[in-house]
Amino acid sequence: MLVGVARMHLAKRSPTLGLLVGLIITLAAVVAYSAYITWQIKGLRQMQSGLIDRNRKDSLQLLRIQNDLNLLAVAMRDMIDNDEPYPLTAWSAQFQRIRTDLDDAMRLEAALAPMSRTREQSAELSSSLAQFWNAADRVFALADEGNQKEAREQIQLSLQARQAALGTTVSRLLVQNSENESEAAQRIVQIYDRVQLQVYLFLGATLIAILLTGFSMIRWNRRLFAQISELSKRRSELAQKLIATQESTLRYISRELHDEFGQILTAIGSMIGRAGMHAPEGSPLRGELQEVREIAQETLDRVRSLSQALHPVMLDEAGILATIDWYLPTMERQSGIAISYEKQGMPFEVSGTAAVHIYRVLQESLNNVARHAHAKQAWVRLQFLSATLELEVEDHGVGFGTKPAKQGIGLVAMRERAELLGAQIVFSTPVEGGTRIHLSVPRASLEPGEKEKD
Repeated sequence: MLVGVARMHLAKRSPTLGLLVGLIITLAAVVAYSAYITWQIKGLRQMQSGLIDRNRKDSLQLLRIQNDLNLLAVAMRDMIDNDEPYPLTAWSAQFQRIRTDLDDAMRLEAALAPMSRTREQSAELSSSLAQFWNAADRVFALADEGNQKEAREQIQLSLQARQAALGTTVSRLLVQNSENESEAAQRIVQIYDRVQLQVYLFLGATLIAILLTGFSMIRWNRRLFAQISELSKRRSELAQKLIATQESTLRYISRELHDEFGQILTAIGSMIGRAGMHAPEGSPLRGELQEVREIAQETLDRVRSLSQALHPVMLDEAGILATIDWYLPTMERQSGIAISYEKQGMPFEVSGTAAVHIYRVLQESLNNVARHAHAKQAWVRLQFLSATLELEVEDHGVGFGTKPAKQGIGLVAMRERAELLGAQIVFSTPVEGGTRIHLSVPRASLEPGEKEKD
């Protein structure tokens, strides 16, 4: 019993909480991973802007310095060659322009120097340049004093050497910048590879989470559909029992009306007839007795009609065809609807239980026409085929579309009766409008040899 209670509790437990927790965990993972990826991308951007871009800008300034040093080298070569009839002081203005550009380049280069450069390297570059300009100032001072030869010797001995040393230092810094850029590129590639691997891992984890959620959904759906199937089965069983109980009750009441009350009213009519025969001719009593006898006969006819309406005895005695032949004209008189009846095929025997269900479907269909369709004519078609019996009831009234949303139990009862017969029932709308109800019953369900369904 405890196991049964546990199973009921498990079956009633809703999967909403588990699915909600799974959704929250998945969303949190997505948000966290998105934040991590954003942080990685931000780091890449900072590396690119703070290291690579800065390194490239610094290299441009170093190339600018190198170019100025090359201009100085060309100028010093011209000063030593003495091909031009100009004194050395004539190059003072050119040296000053190059010095101004070099100072600006050095200032910008110092601001853009990469983090990897040591203070000693920066100090060496500045010190070498300062020594070069001091030597250049001494050369131009000697030239101003007229010592042209000594000034050229200073250029050869000191100034060109310092310029070469400066060029070597700048070249070394350019190589270092190139190496730094290569290392940064390798680091970026490593970060991209790591991010790519993490993306694959995250996608794999997300796929696993989706699969687990999907399997959980499938599991809960299977349980839900099993519960729905069980409830549907129980509802169908209950409906079948209700229909069977209804038919049994109607059959009992019909027989009681037909047998008991019918016999009583028949006996009353006979007794009144015999009493009237003993009354004197021309006596008012004879007329009154005749009037009472007519009332008893009229009541008997009504009781029999009511008995037939509840459960036609003709179904048990004459079968479905004779019952339909009797019922349709009766329905025409009671409802005022013109019913066109068409019968096709070679009739075959229909069991009593199946005949009751087919008759009830026909009865409910025509009752719906009379109550809801507002139609003046209906068509009933009965067709006996080799494998099925087809019943179709059609009207051109208002149809299902204009009916209120709340409907009675009639359609449900027809579906249940069709299920009891193992048949198919289809509700459709013909081209002319209205309603068409089509019942298709397998012949195997109609044979009297089949097991009667209660």
